[in-house]
Amino acid sequence: MKQLLRNVRARSIALAASALIWPLVTPAVAHAASPDQRVDTYVLPYGAHAPSLAELKSGQGLATLRALANAGDIQARLAKETVGPAASFAPRAQRESGYPAPVERHGVAGAASLADPPRTMTATECVAGLGTTNKFFVKSRYAVCSGASFHQTWLQNEKPTGESQFNVVVIATVPSASREVQVTYHFTDMASTGRTGITTTGIETSATIAKSWPSSVQYSWGGTQLPVTKLWVALRSNGTFSQTIDASAGQGNGSVDLISAIYQPSFKIKPPMAWKLGGAKGGEPFWLALRWDKAPYLPNSNTGAASLAYQTPLVYSAADGAPERGVARHIEKVFTNPGSTVPPSATKKVPGQTPGDPLSRLYNDTKRREANYNKSRYNCLKYFGDDYAKNGDECDEYPFQSTYQGAAAGDYDPHQLPNNFSVMPVPGPENGAAGNLLLDFYNKNRVVDGPDDGFWVQITH
Repeated sequence: MKQLLRNVRARSIALAASALIWPLVTPAVAHAASPDQRVDTYVLPYGAHAPSLAELKSGQGLATLRALANAGDIQARLAKETVGPAASFAPRAQRESGYPAPVERHGVAGAASLADPPRTMTATECVAGLGTTNKFFVKSRYAVCSGASFHQTWLQNEKPTGESQFNVVVIATVPSASREVQVTYHFTDMASTGRTGITTTGIETSATIAKSWPSSVQYSWGGTQLPVTKLWVALRSNGTFSQTIDASAGQGNGSVDLISAIYQPSFKIKPPMAWKLGGAKGGEPFWLALRWDKAPYLPNSNTGAASLAYQTPLVYSAADGAPERGVARHIEKVFTNPGSTVPPSATKKVPGQTPGDPLSRLYNDTKRREANYNKSRYNCLKYFGDDYAKNGDECDEYPFQSTYQGAAAGDYDPHQLPNNFSVMPVPGPENGAAGNLLLDFYNKNRVVDGPDDGFWVQITH
């Protein structure tokens, strides 16, 4: 299959060490199956190399497929960055998802703002974002994708006679100020070699909401009605279709009317009657986490909006000329040299550096936000003197005052490390610019209060 893959794909992709692969088939129809003809299908990470037909015939390729079937954590079908109740639904990927390169900002100090997060994604962008190892690509909180490669080995009397393959990417996007999530399927790289029954093989695509929080939520569906079965040859000529999912307001939890859901795509192979199927009966190679809210403190509060339940990074620039540079340099110092920051602590390791240890927004508890502010200002006075602000500096704190991990976290959480925060005077305009960016980030990414959401901070230069 190597030469076949080279013909249909321009890039060379190495199989990840944590490869996800398992047989994907449907039950055979007893009267239609020939006992000496069988097709086995395997699901691999998107774009993975498959053995060549010559390798399959020699026996080496089949051994490789069997070995791959035992490799990796096949249950990790959620992105590592999944947030909210959906994050506990199933094991998450161990490695971080693909993310686009940060966009540098330039502007006048105090007037910094973020661009609107992208809300569209092409199949080409998805493939590039998945790269050689990523299970998911998170372009923004409104554009996320995953994909898989499907390899079929066709056997007669237990001997390989041919092979075929196709790739699938599934992209979820959310239009601006909308409660509608659009999920688009792209079938690509259809190829076959040797003796197969692929041209008359059907591929069934289905999707369901595997779980909802709350469980009583009712959804509205539009676009292509699933399940749908299309022939492999039909998908080769036109392999793109979409469906939409909407959850109306008033069905969610809490004051923000939060709805969370697991969207589960599923694929089944339906070979011609002369071929029987071996292996497992079906597969769902990845799941997407959807979310709706109607938070009164976020834009579009009258009707709420949809988003995708993944963390994304708040990007600050420490470059000369960046409006928020003073704050960015402070945070970078906390990340890279915590022992040099104040208040002193031998165990200081602040959160918000990675998706695995995120920050969570603090909005509803005004007293706790005030406690964060008071504790950070107290420490600025203690370590930098009463006149630290005489030149227009302001007390900057990290983690942010507007997070549950702020300076007073230890007063609320007995398990919190002592003095696990940092303060530093920074120029007032730079502190203000960073604050504007943070509020912009909250609003444009629909970050809600509490542990059902999260983000981390990325510093660029």
